[in-house]
This record gives sequence, C-alpha cells and structure tokens, in this order.
Amino acid sequence: MSPTNIEFMEALGVIAKEKNISIDTLLEALANALVAAYKRLPNAAEEAVVMINPESGEISVFGQELDEDGNVIKEWDDTPENFGRIAAQTARQVILQRIREAERDIKFEEYSGREGNLVTGIIQQTDNRYTLLDLGKVEALLPQAEQVPYERYEHNSRLKAYIVEIRKTIKGPQIVVSRTHPGLIYQLFILEVPEIASGVVEIKAIAREPGQRTKIAVASNDPNVDPVGACVGSRGARVSMITNELRGERVDIVPFSDDPVEFVKNALQPAKVKSVMIDDVEGTAIVIVNDNQLSLAIGKEGQNARLAARLTGWRIDIRSDLQMQEEAGNWAEGEWVEDESGNMVWRPADGSGDVTVEEWTKGVAEQSLQDETSKVTNESSEDKSNLTDSVDGNTKDLADNNDSEDENSTDEIS
Repeated sequence: MSPTNIEFMEALGVIAKEKNISIDTLLEALANALVAAYKRLPNAAEEAVVMINPESGEISVFGQELDEDGNVIKEWDDTPENFGRIAAQTARQVILQRIREAERDIKFEEYSGREGNLVTGIIQQTDNRYTLLDLGKVEALLPQAEQVPYERYEHNSRLKAYIVEIRKTIKGPQIVVSRTHPGLIYQLFILEVPEIASGVVEIKAIAREPGQRTKIAVASNDPNVDPVGACVGSRGARVSMITNELRGERVDIVPFSDDPVEFVKNALQPAKVKSVMIDDVEGTAIVIVNDNQLSLAIGKEGQNARLAARLTGWRIDIRSDLQMQEEAGNWAEGEWVEDESGNMVWRPADGSGDVTVEEWTKGVAEQSLQDETSKVTNESSEDKSNLTDSVDGNTKDLADNNDSEDENSTDEIS
C-alpha cells in the first residue's frame, strides 16, 4: 500500500466530510474521469473500467472486450505506467468540479419546496430590472414586476419577501421572490399572530392593491377568540408591525361570514351599510347606504368597493337611499326592509304589496327601456317635424319664385 495513496484517501475523506459529500460519490466521479483520461492514451482499449480501492486508494484500469449484447467476454489489467500522475491531475479537477456541483445541489435541496415561504434578506444590488437579496448561502432575485411601485430598496437594509419560484440553474438555485404577492400578507400575519400560526384563527380571503391597501377576512375556530382582535393586537401592535414591514400599506381586517349579506357588509368597512340585496343569478350584491356613507363605501377612486368585491367574490353595486328612491319609478316612496324569510324587499309607504329584488331589478330595467324608447320616439318626432317644416318652407319659396317669374313675363309682353 503506497503512502501516497493513503494520504490521497485521507484527504478525500476530509473533503467529503467538510463539504457534506459522500466519499463514494467522489470516488465514482473520479473513476469516470479516469476512464476518459485513459482512453486518450495511445493503444488504449476501446472499452475500459477504472477500479479504486476505497481502503488503500490503489487505482487499476481494466481493458474490456464486449460482445454484441454488451456483455464482457474478456477483461485484462491495462493500468498504464505513471498512471498515478494522470490520476492526481484528474482527481484535483474532478473533485473541485464535483464539490461545486454538490454544493449547488445541497443549496437547491435546502430551498426546494419552500415556495410560499417568507424569507429575510439584505439588499445587495438594485437597478431598473431587479433587486438582489443576500439570503446567506444564496441570493434571491426580486424582479421589477414583483416590486411595489414607488417602494425604495436601500443598500444593506433588511427586507422580507415571499418566495414565488425556485429554479435550478448551472450556477445553483435561483430564488425568485415577490413583494406584491398576497401570500406576503398571509405569511406576515403568521409571523406576527400566534393564533394564526396555531390554526385557532384562519385567514379566509385576501384582496390587495400593493403599496396602497389590503383587506383580509378572518374567522375563528374557537368561540372564545375574537379573530379581528387577535390580528390587530393590543393597541394595534400586531397589525402595526405588518404595516411597517409593508412600508405604510393600509391593512383592513374584517370578520368572515358564510352569510353573503353579512360578509359584504363587513367587507365594505369602515362604511356603514344599511342593507344588502343578493342576486344569485347575476352574482351581484346591491348595497344600500345612507347618502353620507356613499363616498366612504365606494372609496377613493373606487378602491374600497373594488377590494370588497375581490374579497367576497361578488360584483358589488353601491347605491344611496336617494338613488334607490329615484329608481323606484312606478312604486311609491318606501324603504328596504327584511321580510319574514330574511330577504330584502321594497315596502312602499302606501301599504301596497312588497316588491322583491327580482321584481325591482326587472322594473328598473323595463323603466330604463321605456325611457330609452320614449327618448328615441321624441327624437324621431322632432326630426320628422323639422323635416316637414323644411319641406313646407322650400315649397313656399318655390311658389314665390314662380309668381315672380310670371310678373316679369307679363311686363315683357306689355
């Protein structure tokens, strides 16, 4: 047993332990590389196999002769002289390459399956295309499409992001993260609210306009736990931590309900809703609010209504009391009330029969059609009248011209 071979195996063992790589993996990679090096030598056999003794480190090359089916029919020791020098050079290259590959695989396995998780990184580089976050062993890519508009990323500052994709590349794992994904909100609440992490409180729905405003609907699996209060925290401490991480983005927390009427009411907070009428056929929720609550319910540029619609899954039509009364048309003044079945109906003030949502919607549509028809008829009548006046005027002008020509002809004859 050569002392050199013993030292080689000892060094190989140290490397395998430090890099967390199996020594068998290194020996297999080295054997494959030595076969390639052997075949480059003159008079080398067409087929060969390299055997490395894992205890002594002794390296042997066996030439082989194969039949048509690929079976070995002849084998002999064909280890070249001074093959140890070739082996040493090859071993160095192979081991370094294999170490790099193994490290890339280890890093990929460490993050594989972590899509949807929250990571914290240090901002390293920012340009118009992307921002790089240092996660320790690897870097994460924050593309421009996943960045919040007008959010500034200062060098060396810490930033939390949501993992949306993990790609395996020749340079190692490429982790793509987001600051706009609704999952970021979900993970931040898990981090800050123990009741959500333990499953006592659930986030049922999230609607977000990144950098501006977010609405979440929460429910409790324990009747003794207030889901909204748990998320807000004492004096708003928990939700304030999340708002700070989101750089001032407003977060509204509303209670979830299986009743669509109640859920729509909650989703439109902070506006106070008077009543909600659900049209299951059209998938529409007609919301009635007091006149002074209309702008609050709609929100700036329609944001509150838009987020509420995304949160609930209903198309929301918000109207004030005055608008509903104007749309009543043929029905007397009255108000929207709940009937004995819990459905919203219009109850005229004159005591006539209640009007259901379906009848109301149909009546408003028919009234609109009648108005349009009347408008078209009036416009047609006006056009016809104008045309008649024009024809009469032209006829009169023609008659006047004829009388004038007759007078001129009489004068000439005289």
